[in-house]
Amino acid sequence: MGRRKLKIQRLECVKARQAKYSKRKIGILKKAKELAILCDIDLALLMFSPTGKPTLYIIKKMYPIDDSEVLSNNSLIDREEAVKAKQAELLELREKLAQKRKILRDWTNPDKIDDLRQIKIMEEHLVATLARVKSKKGAMDLRTQEAQLPGSSMESLVFVPFCLINE
Repeated sequence: MGRRKLKIQRLECVKARQAKYSKRKIGILKKAKELAILCDIDLALLMFSPTGKPTLYIIKKMYPIDDSEVLSNNSLIDREEAVKAKQAELLELREKLAQKRKILRDWTNPDKIDDLRQIKIMEEHLVATLARVKSKKGAMDLRTQEAQLPGSSMESLVFVPFCLINE
């Protein structure tokens, strides 16, 4: 039994899709290599698997013809350096995020903190927050008491001109 032509359509089964991708990827890479060699071209092929994993395949010419091609290789090196710098920045930001998440975790479970400096910082923050809460509570209590006083409604307030008060 020979090979038959497959109808080109999206495979519904995820496992079948992944298996078909794995088999055909090898063939596509082989064809790309052949094309680059036959036509003496630079080739870059970027594929993403059904799971999202990228595959990058790059073939460069064997012999650069002029300086412009050499310069383009330098720009590629510059791009690679930029990518490395961004990756380092990403790593640094991930470390900062991990530290911030740890601090937030410590706030929910202070029994697990071993650093005295961190405990002092938390204590100072809590004392300041408690002072703000007490101040807000006092202001709200004062407004509540004023509202409960007899004759304190807006209807009982009478506008008296300043000149009449001094007479």
